[in-house]
Amino acid sequence: MIIDDATLSLLYLVILMAFLGVELIGHVPSVLHTPLMSGANAIHGVVIIGSIIVMGIADDTVSTILGFVAVVLGTLNVVGGFVVTNRMLEMFRRKE
Repeated sequence: MIIDDATLSLLYLVILMAFLGVELIGHVPSVLHTPLMSGANAIHGVVIIGSIIVMGIADDTVSTILGFVAVVLGTLNVVGGFVVTNRMLEMFRRKE
């Protein structure tokens, strides 16, 4: 399997963004993490739609696999964000 230059460049970009994301999130204070997670849900909703579109027009296996991985990771992030936000909101409800 031969990977063309455009796909290789996108692969490098994905790897770079993964490292950058881990570095940035690692330096966010705990107090700000949950509000930022809620905002990231909207962004990852757009990422999921874009990934599905890219998978639909992909003409090689590598692009399809990367698109699928993007859909799975984006979905996990959205679901995780909603779970964390729901747990945070549970803390502020009055106990009966």
